[in-house]
Amino acid sequence: MNIPNTSVILRAMEPEDLDLLYKIENDTQLWNVGATNVPYSHYTLHDYIATSSDDIYADRQVRMMVENRQSTVVGIIDIVNFDASNRRAEVGVIILNEHRRQGYAFDALRCIADYAQRILHLRQLYAIADADNVAAVSLFDKAGYQEAAKLTEWLYDGKVFHDALLLQRFF
Repeated sequence: MNIPNTSVILRAMEPEDLDLLYKIENDTQLWNVGATNVPYSHYTLHDYIATSSDDIYADRQVRMMVENRQSTVVGIIDIVNFDASNRRAEVGVIILNEHRRQGYAFDALRCIADYAQRILHLRQLYAIADADNVAAVSLFDKAGYQEAAKLTEWLYDGKVFHDALLLQRFF
């Protein structure tokens, strides 16, 4: 999936993405920015790739690899908690450390918004970000998301609870 004037292409996961997916899902530094806080085995992730129906209506989620224009995978973007009846879904994006601050996350958010609006006919996307994660909050703001609510002590990093922001983008 690709829209003009972006630095990225979004594509379905392939079996050869397993090692990268394993690396990302088991990176404990990322656990406090998402809903995952347990390690995943190669087998579990392989099974996920193999059994995913690539049907958001069946799976209630879709995960896409983010590639730059040189066909290098630079990250992953997800639509999760897909709610067709209310025409909304949650979005999350992870760009690998070595590819950050190059505009890939912003462009991936642009592409996924286009997909959500044009193909899925969603009314809104939303994200939940740690209120202290200035980079994430700034990214979503730049991508057209607005702060809708502050969620007090919403995220737990294993030591401390953190406030989170509910960020929404309407179409």
